[in-house]
Amino acid sequence: MLSALHKRRRTFPAGSDLVYQGQVERSAYILVRGWVSSYKLLPRGTRQIVDFQIPGDFLGLRSILFRTADHSIEPVTSIEAIEVLASDLIDAFRESPRVATAVLWAASRDEAMGVEHLIDLGRRDALQRTAHFLLELGARLKLVGLGTVAGYACPLSQYHLADALGLSAVHVNRVLRQLREEGLLTFRSGRVIFDNFDGLVTLAEFDVSYLDQSGPLLK
Repeated sequence: MLSALHKRRRTFPAGSDLVYQGQVERSAYILVRGWVSSYKLLPRGTRQIVDFQIPGDFLGLRSILFRTADHSIEPVTSIEAIEVLASDLIDAFRESPRVATAVLWAASRDEAMGVEHLIDLGRRDALQRTAHFLLELGARLKLVGLGTVAGYACPLSQYHLADALGLSAVHVNRVLRQLREEGLLTFRSGRVIFDNFDGLVTLAEFDVSYLDQSGPLLK
């Protein structure tokens, strides 16, 4: 099965939707290289980014289980991804309980991140919200070898952050400037630098345990 999946490795340019909201008969993907955003487009044309995906993440897992896709998926950068059909998942679940467990873990972690993002929008102020979100991205990238406690490469614009955090781009700019002036974080030239990692964690009240992938089922 794995060899068959690797034959379906494809590349996509930035800005071209892999999956669009309301689409039927679509595939899911496993992201190999690049960054992707998942978003909902509202009737008045505004956009809410639900999350960003990084290498190793599933793209559109829900979309192949629902009748129609409930959100759109757009590459932030050029990407490489492996196409996954619903039949692939069913075969994998039948043949390998470990694969089924890994998919269940991925879905559960996405749900846990969704809870944190809901708290971001509902209870954290703009400074905490931004700090928490950038720390979460850093923790996820660290798990796949693309980030450290010093920081990480980040292709996102302030408009991406604004649509993810429920803020205006102007507000995001002010928040990033405040974080920089307080010596906590610098976001410049496509890189997030943790100037004071512990201080940022304290500000955001960030607890990485919801991203932990060392649960007993995966050992």
